[in-house]
Amino acid sequence: MTSQSQGIQQLLQAEKRAKDKLEEAKKRKGKRLKQAKEEAMAEIDHYRLQREKEFRNKQTNVMGSEGNLSAKIEEQTTEIVRNLTSSYHKNMESMMKKLLNTICDINPEVHPNFGHAV
Repeated sequence: MTSQSQGIQQLLQAEKRAKDKLEEAKKRKGKRLKQAKEEAMAEIDHYRLQREKEFRNKQTNVMGSEGNLSAKIEEQTTEIVRNLTSSYHKNMESMMKKLLNTICDINPEVHPNFGHAV
């Protein structure tokens, strides 16, 4: 009987060792999965940053930087306003004279379509 109980004890111990090894393997697998997930996320983040950098470079090459565009537009607008103001001040006097001459100097004439009533 003692040999049977020793055999049973050995089987129970072997089963316990197998169970412990299985749990240890599961833990290692869980750690490895977690590590793989972290590595994948790091790789994805790196790829995303690289692609965003490429996109910004292409956008800058095609459109120029926004600050540059804003500065150019502001400069052009200021130049146009300056030119219009200068033109206004330069031509205002002569235009006022022409306008007043047209309004005040009336030369009465008979319209060509007016038929002579005889």
